Amino acid sequence: MDKHDRSYTNGEITVFWKPAKCIHATTCYRELIEVFNPRKRPWVNMQGAPTERIIEVVEKCPTQALSWQWNDPEKEKERQASAPARASEPEEKPVLIQIMRDGPIVVQGSFTLYDSDGKERKAYSFTSFCRCGHSNNMPFCDGNHRLKGFRSDK
Repeated sequence: MDKHDRSYTNGEITVFWKPAKCIHATTCYRELIEVFNPRKRPWVNMQGAPTERIIEVVEKCPTQALSWQWNDPEKEKERQASAPARASEPEEKPVLIQIMRDGPIVVQGSFTLYDSDGKERKAYSFTSFCRCGHSNNMPFCDGNHRLKGFRSDK
């Protein structure tokens, strides 16, 4: 766990936030400001909504910067058992591309990225590409679009 990672609990579940993975897509607070409010400290208020609603919104996080687990070990074991089995070879998934409003291009699925020389850079199942031109980790998004006030055309 990175020293900047955070966890929040309501007694039933624990929500984990990995800021290094966050691209500030704003899905969490647009969907559930009562729980995810970046203007407050701490910015996550686990008492702000029912557990089921928190889970629903966390699972919409496009980067998996937010994740969750049951605090009850038996419930968590059941959840893990019902999750798709992880094979040694990654499952081939269709590529989905989403352009985030005022943010990056999010790509999910099974794909390989090649550099400008045609060399394979890495195989991915998820990544975010910069659209604003301000990333310090090009071609990937590092969240600088928020700091620079990037706005996309509607």
